[in-house]
Amino acid sequence: MSAAQTLPPDAAPAFRGRMQHGAPLAPFTWFRTGGPAERLARPADAGDLVALLAARPANEPLTVIGAASNLIVRDGGVPGLVVRLGGAFGGVSVEEDGVVAGAAALDAAVSEHAAAAGLAGLEFLCGIPGSVGGAVAMNAGAYGVETADVLDWAEVATARGVERLPAAALRLAYRRAELPEGAVVVRARLKARRAADRAAVAARMAAIRAAREETQPVRARTGGSTFKNPPGRKAWELIDAAGCRGLRLGAAQVSEKHCNFLLNTGGGAAAELEALGEEVRARVLAHSGVSLEWEIKRIGVEAVR
Repeated sequence: MSAAQTLPPDAAPAFRGRMQHGAPLAPFTWFRTGGPAERLARPADAGDLVALLAARPANEPLTVIGAASNLIVRDGGVPGLVVRLGGAFGGVSVEEDGVVAGAAALDAAVSEHAAAAGLAGLEFLCGIPGSVGGAVAMNAGAYGVETADVLDWAEVATARGVERLPAAALRLAYRRAELPEGAVVVRARLKARRAADRAAVAARMAAIRAAREETQPVRARTGGSTFKNPPGRKAWELIDAAGCRGLRLGAAQVSEKHCNFLLNTGGGAAAELEALGEEVRARVLAHSGVSLEWEIKRIGVEAVR
């Protein structure tokens, strides 16, 4: 991949957004590491995104990144087209019994808009450091509530246009959704209810924020929960019992504060983070017989050695 450069206008005449070759992705990720995108597109709006998807070669890989808070970009970079939605996809509008939000809107911002309008039921979003598109695609959840519990519909862009899908069509399950092939979430409606007590909503959000601050390494270079909770178990408890709290590999470390979080303590490569995660999986399997599944999404290819 070449050094980052803006493509000349005639390279993509129908595209109105920003397109780059060899664009660094590390600055977008919470881990602050990883290689570049072969092509990084930031479309101007939904119509621009549809045109981009329609013009994409059929054999070109497509990757979508959002807030990149639960993501490892491998050191060799990401082949094909990487799409990142920006401000045009960040709008939030409040309705009588819900909130309509663009895919780039931060989950915390959505919960704040809802609370300010006297709506309850979306407080859990203030504990998720991601965006609405990622929340839909991963059925993100926290503090006993998942996106599936509140999602009314999602709009997705494909090469054919923008389509509105009811929540049931996405077959939402634990940390997954079934999106149409080549689809990008652009907007979603989240159901809420009129709050009987606005102060109670504010108190709930304050409690969630305080709990995150107390129990998670929120000020470190991390990627959120590393592994999914196995049925009936807590991943962090299995990791702790296997003696992995504080385990290090180069600049990668298992958090002392919450051992289902990996940390980049400074200058770490993505390969170190992923290798440490695999070491944790191996130790947990040997200790408890449980095979942990990655919750952090890992994209791209290994660096050529």
